[in-house]
Amino acid sequence: MKAGREAILAEIRKRIVGQQEVVEQVLLSLFVGGNSLLVGVPGLAKTLLIRTVSDVLDLEFSRIQFTPDLMPSDITGTDLIQEDPTTGRRRMVFEKGPIFSNIVLADEINRTPPKTQAALLEAMQEHRVTVQGTTYTLDEPFYVFATQNPIELEGTYPLPEAQLDRFMFEIEIHHLSEEEELQVVRATTGIQTADFQSTVTGADLLAFQRLVRSIPVPDAVLRYAVGLVRGSRPSKSGTAPEFVKKWIAYGASVRAAQYLVLGAKARALTLGRYTPSFDDVRALAHPVLRHRILTNFHAESEGRTSSEMVDELLNHVKAPASGM
Repeated sequence: MKAGREAILAEIRKRIVGQQEVVEQVLLSLFVGGNSLLVGVPGLAKTLLIRTVSDVLDLEFSRIQFTPDLMPSDITGTDLIQEDPTTGRRRMVFEKGPIFSNIVLADEINRTPPKTQAALLEAMQEHRVTVQGTTYTLDEPFYVFATQNPIELEGTYPLPEAQLDRFMFEIEIHHLSEEEELQVVRATTGIQTADFQSTVTGADLLAFQRLVRSIPVPDAVLRYAVGLVRGSRPSKSGTAPEFVKKWIAYGASVRAAQYLVLGAKARALTLGRYTPSFDDVRALAHPVLRHRILTNFHAESEGRTSSEMVDELLNHVKAPASGM
């Protein structure tokens, strides 16, 4: 699995410059079998990165441009009436939508109404879709990567909390350094050729996902991950930290703890270790928790962000003394 990660990284670097942490989190999503939300301003190669990953892995890729007039059937597919040329009889035939791919890019997912956004929910969670009462199973491996522009919010529809919770990571993409940006401009203003070698296949990814779930986790690391998640919730009993009671409206769900542990397992394996540590959990706390912590009016009025709440949690919740 470590060799597979290094092979994928080497191929991705043929086209993608910098963004080391972003690429790492995308790969962890692949190894765990999770979906991820990429957040960044236009022009930071969000779409290019996901397309490159699908090219490197030789997986079927589809891109859905989310717009206000997009309908659920435009994503899942629909039943059509077709005439059999031999018999002349008409029958209903299911025409598959773009969701029937291995990697689906939901571009600018917040530009379509909640009804259409919800068309992704069953696919993301169950890896299947239901149309006109008939359920269709999606091919494995299956991933949804969604993009979102954080600055242009006019005419957008915020993602419901239930849908946000189904994304393993919220991956923030920032501008490159000056040298990396020079490298991008130099490469993209000339003739580009990138021949990828698909050394890791979809079957390998499924094997990696099974491997991740099979390795043991020290009880102390498990308790630490759960402690971080539980610590983010305002408690009616008054036991929550003061900053949680003051600034957080709703904390993270149990799904956050599951993804913290699975992500920590995958991170340990890709770094050549057989069991996750506290550091693996800490390294993934921000991408796992920041989109699951909802700040209240007091936090917004004081300019406090969910990322700062995660920093506070990491400072407040101590690792069990008997751990690693």
